[in-house]
Amino acid sequence: MGATVRSVFRFSGKIVNDLISFLVFSVFDVLDILLCYVYKVVDFFVEDEWKPCYCSSPEKAIINGGNILVSENGEAEKIVCVTSTKVQLEEISGTLYSRPSLVAEVSKTSFKRRNVRSSSFKVEMIQEKTGGHKSHAVRWSDCDCETCNAWSNSCKDTLFVHAEGRKDNASENVIFIHGFISSSKFWTETLFPNFSRSIKSKYRLFAIDLLGFGRSPKPHDSLYTVKEHLDMIEKTVLEPNKVQSFHIVAHSLGCILGLALAVKYPNSVKSLTLLAPPYFPTPKGEEPTQYMMRKVAPRQVWPLIAFGASMACWYEHVSRTICLLICKHHRTWEFLTKLITRNRIKTYLIEGFCCHTHNAAWHTLHNVICGTAAKIEGYLDIVQNHLNCSVNVFHGQDDEVIPVECSDYFKIKVPRANVKVVEKKDHITIVVGRQEAFARELEQIWKTAKTS
Repeated sequence: MGATVRSVFRFSGKIVNDLISFLVFSVFDVLDILLCYVYKVVDFFVEDEWKPCYCSSPEKAIINGGNILVSENGEAEKIVCVTSTKVQLEEISGTLYSRPSLVAEVSKTSFKRRNVRSSSFKVEMIQEKTGGHKSHAVRWSDCDCETCNAWSNSCKDTLFVHAEGRKDNASENVIFIHGFISSSKFWTETLFPNFSRSIKSKYRLFAIDLLGFGRSPKPHDSLYTVKEHLDMIEKTVLEPNKVQSFHIVAHSLGCILGLALAVKYPNSVKSLTLLAPPYFPTPKGEEPTQYMMRKVAPRQVWPLIAFGASMACWYEHVSRTICLLICKHHRTWEFLTKLITRNRIKTYLIEGFCCHTHNAAWHTLHNVICGTAAKIEGYLDIVQNHLNCSVNVFHGQDDEVIPVECSDYFKIKVPRANVKVVEKKDHITIVVGRQEAFARELEQIWKTAKTS
């Protein structure tokens, strides 16, 4: 009887959640359209130019200008040739320009505003990003503080990297890659103080701020693709430090970049440690990028983390407004946090959450998380069959951002992976709060990899 009652309550709760979610996100569909026009007007008056966005739908055309050639065949357009030094079109996620409205999905009809299928539009956006328009150093809606823009005063076009451990002649190197809207402090404020003297005397530890986040460059002419992220890691860490072999430790979105890096350097990786890898196998008949977007951003008001992810992923202008309110004023939020808590907690998580631009977060979310959905299977095949390093996966049992099932799927795809599910831990507390224990686990992984 008790089980039946719980089942009824659970079903009723789902119905209520679905209904409220439909109403809320239908409002967001309309709000995003209105904000589109608002930002066009404000951008024009403040920055003296129109900024194209992904809800535009220019006339379909064959474009053959400069390095871009587009052909179309009936309803299906295809980019057939691109030679750009900045980006390759296969790196661009279809979710950037094809996000059906909630009403359209329910009615199964096309909604022009959100179901843009024009390649000419895609090319217009890429031309804007690769030099077709002049970008401002700091957009009016982005933060202009010294922390967020320290990179603009440097002549070096490299990532911010926090390095500790052995300074020279190190044969052991570790690269730490943080997750979405985070920073290197996720590692340096937690794990780095807890590594043993022995590790720090033998290993070089590199914690990077990814392109567009923390104190790293936030270029407006970047589409923040996997290739661009990897190029910057190579340019900042591997090449100048002459890194020949390395261990990888990555969290959440960073797991995708960690896998891509391991696949690119299969003979250099000594161990691969992934925390909460976002792996959702695509069912047959589903479009991979769209399926991934629906999994990470299900357009539900509950749980709250799904609500936040949905606003960030589905609504370009709503998410820009959120960045305007939170990221541009992050110093105020950090001050209020310290004031309310009487300076009893560190604000590095808030800093990591806030120190990015909308352009960086928007494109990284779509081009890295969603855009690699069709490639991840190939990555894992290479990890299983061609990498000789140890593969270790950690996942919090209570993770609501990336469900623990993702690691179960990972284990099926890579049977030799060591998967550990940590009880009563979530997406953040898989590290924060158990940093000392996790530091010991990492040290053991590295030492084992060294002797294997």
